[in-house]
Amino acid sequence: MKKALNIITIIALVIIIVLIGVLSFGYYKKATMEVKNPIVTMEVENFGTIKLELYPEIAPETVANFIALAQNGFYDGLKFHRVVEGFMIQGGDANGDGTGSPKLSDLGIDVSEDEDREYCIKGEFLVNSYDNNTLKHEEGVISMARGDYTSYSSSLTTESYNSAGSQFFIMTADNSSLNGFYAAFGKVIEGMDVVHAIEKVEVKAADDGEETTSEENSTEEKEKSTPVNDVIISKVTVETYGVDYGKPETLETWDYYNWIYQTYGIDLKSYQQ
Repeated sequence: MKKALNIITIIALVIIIVLIGVLSFGYYKKATMEVKNPIVTMEVENFGTIKLELYPEIAPETVANFIALAQNGFYDGLKFHRVVEGFMIQGGDANGDGTGSPKLSDLGIDVSEDEDREYCIKGEFLVNSYDNNTLKHEEGVISMARGDYTSYSSSLTTESYNSAGSQFFIMTADNSSLNGFYAAFGKVIEGMDVVHAIEKVEVKAADDGEETTSEENSTEEKEKSTPVNDVIISKVTVETYGVDYGKPETLETWDYYNWIYQTYGIDLKSYQQ
């Protein structure tokens, strides 16, 4: 009987030692394992491939949003609809003119047709009370475009800051005036020659109503920023190295028409019918 108890005790001790070893190795592996940042491969028809590294540690919601849209094929077939030489190239709008917003279903969220609404995300940048994003708008940096509604009212800063959805822009030159005002979230690591080639395309007068980056007072920029020939993003894929970045926290888009009606009592929709 005593011998049997000793054997059981020894077996139990061996099991405990093995478990401790497995757990210790797991913690060590987790602590020492290098988590790679996600890498975006953006294929642009007739131009080439752009590769970008995303930085989830500085803009987690923005990165999660871009990855989810890309993984669901949202960007495939869209275009760079706004190009300003010496400034940036902008794309990612389903309407192709800078006026559209993505929907919940574009993120791969299972919603009914009635529940499927347009959405936006919180702006992860300094003036929007988010101080973790220190990435500067230098050549090659990718950042989120957003609306600027302060021309309607100076009080609409929150609505402006939290209006980004799917549109992004890639800097073709340094521009410090954007720092702290737009959610930069990654940088080109290969293919800057492709970015600069797109920057050089022939452009024509742009339409009004686009989601924009700054430099709004440039008359020349407003007049010519739409490519004469479409610059098509044929495919966007993301290597996440096995990390699931989930879905971003979504916000409801600001209703301009309702704001006009509530503020001035004017029903603009009835004028358009």
